[in-house]
Amino acid sequence: MATTRGSTPSGDRRVRRTHAALRRALIQLVEEKDPSQIAVADVAVEAGVSRSTFYDHYRDVHELAEAACTAMIDELIESLPALDRDPATQAQDPTRSLQAFFANLSEHAGLYRSLLGPQGSARVIDHVRRRITAVIHASTHRATTGDNPPACTSSSIDTPHDVAAAFTAGAIIGVAVDWLQRGCPRTPVEMAALTWPLLAAGHHADTP
Repeated sequence: MATTRGSTPSGDRRVRRTHAALRRALIQLVEEKDPSQIAVADVAVEAGVSRSTFYDHYRDVHELAEAACTAMIDELIESLPALDRDPATQAQDPTRSLQAFFANLSEHAGLYRSLLGPQGSARVIDHVRRRITAVIHASTHRATTGDNPPACTSSSIDTPHDVAAAFTAGAIIGVAVDWLQRGCPRTPVEMAALTWPLLAAGHHADTP
């Protein structure tokens, strides 16, 4: 992944600012052209940095795209609805976070389509799958035991084998990728309304 430098707090802040600038630049450029047509020089100019600065942090545009995609997905996944709860007892409509999930995918469809599609990044797809599985496992653990799971299971590959969580994660990715590849024919609101009952039913059916 990214080859960042700088171990001091101020250096860390500069690294974060540079990463943010490069990711914003890439996202802006993806709105104008296909990711495969974007060069390092294009991103550097858009971000207001030199090409050498770009290479201080990323090997190429593909690695930057992976980092941008996973960062955005991570933020969205944390807000996915708790599939282990009865929607009638939840204070907030569980489809709202799904709407935000699909809305973000639609807003940055070019980037996600290039990385989650058949010619995309296996690393990003695996990251997304593991992150969704971990979040679903954590929410189920809290509902079942009343306790938070061990810290290592909240976002890492160390999540215990959880068939229901893995099944649901695969379903979410499958629906999202199919929707993206078809050009997002339904609205995020429609996708959330159609997806939520299937995810909730499938999760409960596969939960022992």
